[in-house]
Amino acid sequence: MDDFRGRTALVTGASKGIGRALAVDLARRGADVILVARAEQTLLAVADDIRTRFPAVTVTPIPADLGTPDGTGRLLEALGGHSVDLLINNAGMGTAGPFLISPLERHQSSIDLNITGLTRLTYDLGRSMIERGSGGIVNVASTAAFQPLPYQASYGATKAFVLSFTEALAEELRGTGVHVMAAHPGATDTSFFDTSTMEVNPAFSDTPDRVAADILDDYARRHTASYPGRFTNQAMTVVARFLPRRTVTKLAAALNRKLGLHEARDLTGAPG
Repeated sequence: MDDFRGRTALVTGASKGIGRALAVDLARRGADVILVARAEQTLLAVADDIRTRFPAVTVTPIPADLGTPDGTGRLLEALGGHSVDLLINNAGMGTAGPFLISPLERHQSSIDLNITGLTRLTYDLGRSMIERGSGGIVNVASTAAFQPLPYQASYGATKAFVLSFTEALAEELRGTGVHVMAAHPGATDTSFFDTSTMEVNPAFSDTPDRVAADILDDYARRHTASYPGRFTNQAMTVVARFLPRRTVTKLAAALNRKLGLHEARDLTGAPG
């Protein structure tokens, strides 16, 4: 499971959090890595760190904003002749707080990145993999994908798309040599809420390193779904599938109110 030598992996959202942890762990396992993120200087620093720690692998940073209409096109142009063996669509963003309080631009940016950017990149690189008869795609969804999520309404809806889309694609590509997996992390100690008044208690969240390691182990086992981190992450999704939708929605709302999300506000109108 630790052997990814001879493969080239592209990780989006690679400048921080789970994306950075995935890139580092892939390099540790011997993969050449292509790092994609909006924050150019941070991305370059991550690339330098990986080169220093794992000098045997090739590291290629490509700054790109996949939430813009031409972001994916620019990334594909920058890839040039690079052949991607494993695509990890990790980049994502969302809002915290009541839907009508957050700026509309934040919701739209979340949709553009979490859905449109992911779909375009999956389509373009997936077609190349099909032609070769080999490759892999990991789409990072969330435990938020399994139920409506009051006070994170648009974010939860984008992850529900990723879940449904990835499960369908995995079945379509079964037997083609291209393996597709959805990953569903729960609360993780990242910068996700840095642009809001919401704070996450590290005691109740997983570390990016643990989440990344579990995702890559599950991909190596050829799972079609990964629930990285603590066992309760998967258990919560099972409960959501058997209760009535109205009951699940009310429970999710109660939990998010307990966490303070009903009072959370965005600190900026710009994407996080």
